[in-house]
Amino acid sequence: MATGVLLLSLIFAFLLSNPPPSSAQQQPLKLSSFNFSNSPWRPTQNQILLSPNSVFAAGFRSQPSSPEHYTFSVWYHNVSEQTIVWSTTGNLSVNGSAALVITASGQLHLNDSSGRNLWPQNASGNPNSTSLHLSRDGNLIYSNWQSFNVPTDTILPNQNINGSRITSKNGKYSFSKAMDLLFDSTDSYWTAYKGNAFQKLNDSGTLVQANGGSFVTADLGDSRWRRLTLDDDGNLRIYSYDPDQRQWVVVWKAIQEICKVYGTCGPNAICISDGQNSSTSCVCPPGFRETLGGAKEKGCGIKIPINIPENTKFIRLDYVNYTSGGSNTIGVNAKNLKSCEASCHNNTKCLGFGFKYDGQGYCALQLERLIYGYWSPGTEAAMFLRVDKSETDETNFTGMTNLLETTCPVKISLPLPPEESKTTRRNIAIVCVLFALELISGVGFFWGFVKKYIKYRDMAQTLGLEFLPAGGPKRFTFAELKAATNDFSNLIGKGGFGDVYKGELSDHRVVAVKCLKNVTGGDPEFWAEVTIIARMHHLNLVRLWGFCAEKGKRILVYEYVPNGSLDKYIFNRGRGNFTESDEMEMDPVSENGQNPILDWNVRYRIALGVARAIAYLHEECLEWVLHCDIKPENILLGDDFCPKISDFGLAKLRKKEDMVSMSRMRGTRGYMAPEWVKMEPITSKADVYSFGMVLLEIVTGTRNFEMQGSKNSEEWYFPGWAFEKVFKEIKVEDILDRRIKHSYDSRAHFGLVDRMVKTAMWCLQDRPEMRPSMGKVAKMLEGTVEITEPRKPTIFFLGDD
Repeated sequence: MATGVLLLSLIFAFLLSNPPPSSAQQQPLKLSSFNFSNSPWRPTQNQILLSPNSVFAAGFRSQPSSPEHYTFSVWYHNVSEQTIVWSTTGNLSVNGSAALVITASGQLHLNDSSGRNLWPQNASGNPNSTSLHLSRDGNLIYSNWQSFNVPTDTILPNQNINGSRITSKNGKYSFSKAMDLLFDSTDSYWTAYKGNAFQKLNDSGTLVQANGGSFVTADLGDSRWRRLTLDDDGNLRIYSYDPDQRQWVVVWKAIQEICKVYGTCGPNAICISDGQNSSTSCVCPPGFRETLGGAKEKGCGIKIPINIPENTKFIRLDYVNYTSGGSNTIGVNAKNLKSCEASCHNNTKCLGFGFKYDGQGYCALQLERLIYGYWSPGTEAAMFLRVDKSETDETNFTGMTNLLETTCPVKISLPLPPEESKTTRRNIAIVCVLFALELISGVGFFWGFVKKYIKYRDMAQTLGLEFLPAGGPKRFTFAELKAATNDFSNLIGKGGFGDVYKGELSDHRVVAVKCLKNVTGGDPEFWAEVTIIARMHHLNLVRLWGFCAEKGKRILVYEYVPNGSLDKYIFNRGRGNFTESDEMEMDPVSENGQNPILDWNVRYRIALGVARAIAYLHEECLEWVLHCDIKPENILLGDDFCPKISDFGLAKLRKKEDMVSMSRMRGTRGYMAPEWVKMEPITSKADVYSFGMVLLEIVTGTRNFEMQGSKNSEEWYFPGWAFEKVFKEIKVEDILDRRIKHSYDSRAHFGLVDRMVKTAMWCLQDRPEMRPSMGKVAKMLEGTVEITEPRKPTIFFLGDD
């Protein structure tokens, strides 16, 4: 008996110290389907409906702000952030007494406490055989009813959009007809490219359009969970779940500048975003102040009401735009700023006007209301706001238009000539005598030069040195170069023109010695061509110091460029190398064993220096020179990363049969202009095309032919892809070098990158006559000439002849 009492006491004590887990702590009951026998399903029951792959779950979810209320939802299961992708009747919730039931007639009902059915649309089936289940792709299905047909704020991969309408959780924004983003269901602030509706988001990250076009995500091809969601801030985004970070990351968004979304700020206010477009603030323009009680809309009201329209003035706001559109905006053809201002001043309903300083006569009047205002460096027009003349506020939105008013008038006056005096005749006589003496001495010096020239010419002909002009490059002996390079032992480069060795001359200068191969002509022709190359002096050209021509050898001696070629800095290590490269340093590295990553300013300076050097070869040399092989391997970098082009002028030294083979058969893949393949006449525009491809690679940090290989499409074209991203999708960030993409600041780098991309598009036109000259290319990069929007580059062998 005592033993039994002791045993019961131990069991009771164990139960007190280890109580059974509550229902909140227990794992939910997992159902594969919900049928008539499971009915009713109440919110307080701890159970969920699970998809076959366990990716999605469905069931009652309590509201974060009100745990006693529930929505029947579908969400991603077993992720750190269980994201809801569908809910019944939007955000309407039910209390704990509600129930999901399958009636005796087969109807699927979500009954609230009053018995009202909240299930969206009619869902009916056979009560004995029909069940509610969740598919692998997150589609909740009951007979012919599907949740994919009644989306809320999210579209899942492989869900047919088919013109469906999704609405943000706050109800302010909607995505209508699968192509228009609307504010308050009326005002459109974004439309899909060319008005082509979205059809489907694929598993690979491609957003397919109705016309066969598409948008692609930043993680294209990766196997990840994705969703297309209309967020409460009005932007349409594609999210991808990163399993390493255990969070959702944005891989595509419709609007890059969040302030362009309507309704971000209230009437009259101006929306300003931070540099990352992650947060916004609403400020009032000069002459306005925050409205009382308007914190919700963040609106502004005018300080001094305009009672007399004639007694007004205009305050200029640079980079500001009010995009109300519709009947509130009318266009006026104005010849100049004064004409546009007069049009607004004479209209009593006009509250301001937008004007462009482009000479095209753009003038837009804003009538009756100012809404959806935003500030952006990409705004081409300046906004002129109408206020009362007594307003003392000054503009705090200033930009480049201020430069138009910085010219100061300068008065220049010349002294009156002195009155003619008696000394005039004497001065004229002195000048004439001096002129005669100079003329006589000049003739004497010229005659002495001719006699000396004839004497030395005869001596040069005797010694065979008549083809070595004075002041030309130094002529080295083969023995000198052999000793300088330690018997040609330090090989630093190989290429189509020959091998390159590093050496040190007797005066301790470090040089790069290039041993040429397949060189045409004899010694006189070779000396003449080398002399022409040596006379090409430019900051961005590799300097030729001398040559050697003996024992059948043809050798050039260049200055040594320590930092090697450009490709080592803009492309990742481990990528394939050109067999035709001729760089003067094989693999320069920094102290930590890796090449430094060039920032945007250095890349811009490199591009501008290369353009100026090619323009010098094409337009400023006494003899017109084509390079014929512009590529990153032939662009060398000095100590301060000053670019220097190598191998210029060497095309003339090749044998004719080798030139034909090189140009028609073995050109550097990815950089040859279309006319090389089409057997058309070769002009300087061939170098322009090659430079355009290099310029695009400097921006993207990727080789053009490697991008072609990664896309697995013969019709995919690197320049065409970049054009679509920049000029059609307005997503310049998608083409930037990912290694320095984080350092891209639209305010600091927009002008540089924009000029580089637009210039590259012009250089890559398939017809030579469409490309600019290299002189104009340099000015386009400098920003001294206007760059119009280019035509989309096409694959030359698919284009019109």
